[in-house]
Amino acid sequence: MRRVLLVPLLALTACASTALASLAPAASASVAPAASTAQAATANAALPNSMASTGDSITRSFNVTTSGCFLSDCPQYSWSTGTSTVSSHYQRILAANPQISGNMFNNAKTGAKMAALDAQLKTTATQGAQYVTVMMGANDVCTSSRATMTPTATLQSQFQTALSNFFAARPNSQVFVSSIPNIYQLWSVLHTNSSARNAWSSFGICQSMLSSSNTEADRQAVLTQEKNDNAALASVCAQFVNCKWDNLATFNYQFTASDVSRIDYFHPSVSGQARLAATTWSAGFWPTV
Repeated sequence: MRRVLLVPLLALTACASTALASLAPAASASVAPAASTAQAATANAALPNSMASTGDSITRSFNVTTSGCFLSDCPQYSWSTGTSTVSSHYQRILAANPQISGNMFNNAKTGAKMAALDAQLKTTATQGAQYVTVMMGANDVCTSSRATMTPTATLQSQFQTALSNFFAARPNSQVFVSSIPNIYQLWSVLHTNSSARNAWSSFGICQSMLSSSNTEADRQAVLTQEKNDNAALASVCAQFVNCKWDNLATFNYQFTASDVSRIDYFHPSVSGQARLAATTWSAGFWPTV
């Protein structure tokens, strides 16, 4: 994603995938006593022997390429648990720790919103994953209209419940949380491309941001909510000693048109998935590995 297809990816996940393919308090034992303690713990995290990914169509690599992936998931190209040409988190860990070989699961689901994360993480807990990636929330912002976006307070409560339940079951697992990609950047990069505009309109992709009838004030309102959502994710993650927030690495990453799928002009291409993998890895537990 040369400049982070992240945005298109995450955001596009719920809107695009659906259109194209058809605060509970944290458990006290899991709450970090202080930010410095949490930072020290994550800095010393050992490479895992198993991992799992959670999220939406971005993590499922929906529409990543026309070669066998048209209107379908191609998880082998996933930034998180992919096995083909993207230098995913799994591939990077495997190169340094062969014990993880074959011990990875992609529990993400195309079209998923934050409400689905609790179930995904419960599945992950039963799989015994020692390392988990979370990229969720794009479909809560990227909806059919501004009126249908998930309220930030609701998203925060859902995320709080999901992490609390997971850490209650797997207190020693490491969880990496990606910020939501900047969907305004997606519009900025591709809104002058007639093919992109036609795809967005024809498939009803992310109309809360990408509708041709939106004003700049409309788009800025959606961007403001997305920033608030990212702040909520950071706040919840900070409560858990084994949770690592990406510090807005995904949201801030700059991407180019070539990092976006030519099928829907929303999801990441293969190169976009590779850049997403590199960006999130650098913001994660083992950036020097």
